[in-house]
Amino acid sequence: MLTKDLLRVSRAGGGYHPQFADDADEPLAARVIGTYQGHVGEARETLQTALTDLERGADDFKLVRGLAKLVEREATFETRTAVPPARARRAAFEASEAIGVVSEDERRAAIERAADGLAVDAADIEHSLYADRECRQVLTGVDTRWDPAELIAQYNLSLAQTALFDATEVRLRSSDPRTLVSAVKRLRLMYEIEATDEGRIVVVTGPDRLFQRTRRYGTRFARLLRTVAASAAEWTLRATIDDRGTERTLRLTHEDVSVPAVEPVTDVSYDSGVEADFAARFEALDLDWELTREPEPLAAGSRVAIPDFAFDYEYADFRVFFEIMGFWTPEYVEKKLSQLAEIDDVELLVAVDESLAADQQSASNRTESGDAAAEIEARDHRAIPYSGTVRIKDVRDALRRYESELTAANAETLPEELTPDADVLTLAELAAAHGVSEATVEDRSVPDHERVGRTLVRPAVLSAVDDEIETGMSLSAAETILDEYGLDDASAVLSALGYRVEWEGLDGGTIRKK
Repeated sequence: MLTKDLLRVSRAGGGYHPQFADDADEPLAARVIGTYQGHVGEARETLQTALTDLERGADDFKLVRGLAKLVEREATFETRTAVPPARARRAAFEASEAIGVVSEDERRAAIERAADGLAVDAADIEHSLYADRECRQVLTGVDTRWDPAELIAQYNLSLAQTALFDATEVRLRSSDPRTLVSAVKRLRLMYEIEATDEGRIVVVTGPDRLFQRTRRYGTRFARLLRTVAASAAEWTLRATIDDRGTERTLRLTHEDVSVPAVEPVTDVSYDSGVEADFAARFEALDLDWELTREPEPLAAGSRVAIPDFAFDYEYADFRVFFEIMGFWTPEYVEKKLSQLAEIDDVELLVAVDESLAADQQSASNRTESGDAAAEIEARDHRAIPYSGTVRIKDVRDALRRYESELTAANAETLPEELTPDADVLTLAELAAAHGVSEATVEDRSVPDHERVGRTLVRPAVLSAVDDEIETGMSLSAAETILDEYGLDDASAVLSALGYRVEWEGLDGGTIRKK
């Protein structure tokens, strides 16, 4: 992004048109890069003089300054002195105070006295006195990532981003809507998706837009543009610009802006701490449900909704969507409830902030009945009240209802008698082989195997193990034998064979007959 003083736009016809650079400006871009590269080792003021000369020969000085601003971000400047400037100043001022400087000769004497005190030359003191001023700093390197064409592309992107600083609303259509919506959420913007004859349009604003028109989200709009341009092959943007009180329209497409070698917005973040906290705690439980953030859009009448999460059951092709309602304004609640009413034919859980119900006056203002949870249930979706954080137990209980139904359905397709080929396997492995939960296989008959703990073992294997294990053997030796047969649950197998472990301190145990 550029600073606003470098913004170049045309307001012809009442619009807001960025004045992009093109191929004809590549020689100028090359000269800007060359100016920096040619002044490595020189002071910034010398470099600035050369850039000023370049501006004078260009059609638009703002274009030169904009290009230079981008290259300068890749440049490094250092203060190079024999004596640290602050130390040189201190020594010179102390010498000046002792001498009483009025004339040039007295100043020279003070400098020499300061140099003697620091055991350096007077010229070093003279050079170091103000070497830390920005204009005296030395250009030590330019590691620009761009050739002239790429610098032009970067300039156009930065110019478009700067033009969005004063946007109050952005309407986007992208060939990669999923990445677009994900970026909107991560930038903590608000959005709606409108289905139009031209396709789905994402309307982006900020939370404060619910109360007033505001330009405070311009920087986030600019970052959003960068992500859209980097991720989508085709996109269009129409932004409403507050141009010092005059509303203007900015239009951009993928033909105007591209992103040379840039990373889109990929930082992992959530719309709220409530969502982040819930996701971390749920995934730590390792349940039979896989959590997906920002699943596919759901049709909600003429609009589209993207829930915060989806749960996918491990043992069936079944998905439950999950929305956390955590931003409470009357307008937000009204829109959200209206949107939920339009979502059909999917299973949807909605976490509802209990603070709404706790404040009856506020609740009455925000919902029709004063009970948002009841209104969600009336729309055939399940409400999960929460306060502060979403309780995992409540979500788990809600999912368990689906698990029971899915387990029953899976059980109907599973034979009463199972005959796995493996000599040894766990119940979890047997369940996975049939694509069902462990609970489903637990009550099935497995006639060729014996169940030892959570493991199924052929009797011949148990007999072979029993032949090798004898009383008085160390536990570690017995475990080695069990490992050879693929038996991990030593205590369950030894118990099934009629052995116990006699412990001898903490170092080990001995196998004994019960």
